Amino acid sequence: MTLIRSLVYQSFMYITIVLYASLILVTPRQVGAWLARGWARLNLRALGWICGLRYRIQGLEHLPKEATIVLAKHQSTWETIALRAILPLEQTWVLKRELMRIPFFGWALKRFQPIAIDRSAGRRAVAQLLREGLALLKAGRWVVVFPEGTRVAAGARQPYAIGGALLAERSGRPVLPVAHNAGEFWGRRSLRKRAGTIDLVIGPLMETQGRKAAEINAAVEQWIEETVEALPRPVSGKAGALQQG
Repeated sequence: MTLIRSLVYQSFMYITIVLYASLILVTPRQVGAWLARGWARLNLRALGWICGLRYRIQGLEHLPKEATIVLAKHQSTWETIALRAILPLEQTWVLKRELMRIPFFGWALKRFQPIAIDRSAGRRAVAQLLREGLALLKAGRWVVVFPEGTRVAAGARQPYAIGGALLAERSGRPVLPVAHNAGEFWGRRSLRKRAGTIDLVIGPLMETQGRKAAEINAAVEQWIEETVEALPRPVSGKAGALQQG
């Protein structure tokens, strides 16, 4: 039943991507942002209805009013949906350039001014992130960065790239760290969505004024990884049941 439910949800997600993306492409950007949030919230509900996959959030009180740099754990497709639903409308993402080529999904993404980088470009990619990120922050946009650079399986670790921390150092804007355990329920390359409850934790703002990028990066990585380690994990053989990790 898990596989069948997962297939039903996947079909639902693809259909709604086509419908919402088509609307986003022909509406003003601000209206498109509302549509994107609506799509994300609809899909979070659908995951609960169809797959029994729900979520709970801690730390909403930490969301500031001013534009901020978000550094988030990246384990699954789930958080890319959830952050669009949770964070303010005016947000842009650092992502790989290849995503722009996906029909409908990539076309709609372009409307939100993503920082689409070539991950093989090295220093040029970092320079692009800094140049575009600083301009977007100044314009009042939140900048979302996945410092691991790619989805990392639950329980595994990968060094955090320094680009997001460099943007924080140069801009002086605070960093909002985000941790979650979505990969325990919806794996990075898996079709299956296990029933249960994803925990997402929004951390306290980390001030960056006067701090070097390496120090910021290390503090973010430590907080995120320690928080993820402390989150509940699904109990083997009991869909949806949880135990303290």
